[in-house]
Amino acid sequence: MPLDQYIINDLRPFDVSSKIKELQEVFNQLTYSHVPIQKDGVYIGCLSETDVYCFDGNEKVEDVLYAVEHFFVDQSAIWLDILDTFALNDSNLMPVLDSNHNYLGYYLLIDIISLFRNTPFFSEPGGTVIIEKAYKDYSLSEICQIVESNNVKMLGVFVSKINNDMVQVIIKIENSGLSAIFETLRRYGYTIISGHEDDRFLKTLKDRSAYLNRYLNL
Repeated sequence: MPLDQYIINDLRPFDVSSKIKELQEVFNQLTYSHVPIQKDGVYIGCLSETDVYCFDGNEKVEDVLYAVEHFFVDQSAIWLDILDTFALNDSNLMPVLDSNHNYLGYYLLIDIISLFRNTPFFSEPGGTVIIEKAYKDYSLSEICQIVESNNVKMLGVFVSKINNDMVQVIIKIENSGLSAIFETLRRYGYTIISGHEDDRFLKTLKDRSAYLNRYLNL
């Protein structure tokens, strides 16, 4: 899915010669967690709102380069990798660079989350199953084969947790045949953590996602 349409370029990186009070003024007006920084026209990272408010307004960005956080995503990155980079850097703004490391603009977290919420995993009706097995023994191809051998179509699957050598996997399937799938999964050594013939689990995820969207819009 092309993501260029989600790149926003109304905020140019601040030069290292900028005064901190300029950044503080921007944070007073916007709800961004970070702003991009450049040196000699080249993007070098971001400064966070939290750090910027700790500095003297008369200082220059070049005086606090130690606080610059060096994160970005490539223009060709897929939305899952982008979402992961957002989470790793606790940011709601993500700079986007082209293949030559030129700054193109930025993504907003709320826009990338909306892509996730619009995938069939969330938007299509169906049942959800959470299963668990030892990490060394589980196989996504095996899980898919088990589901499809019961003549049920899969709408999505992803690994949701890895802990103490155990892995949990969430499966979204057509809303039918869960009992037969449960039986087959158990026969292959998978533990059924939960399973729903309706969308209650997905509704909870949607509600939490909607809450996050409202929070981000505050």
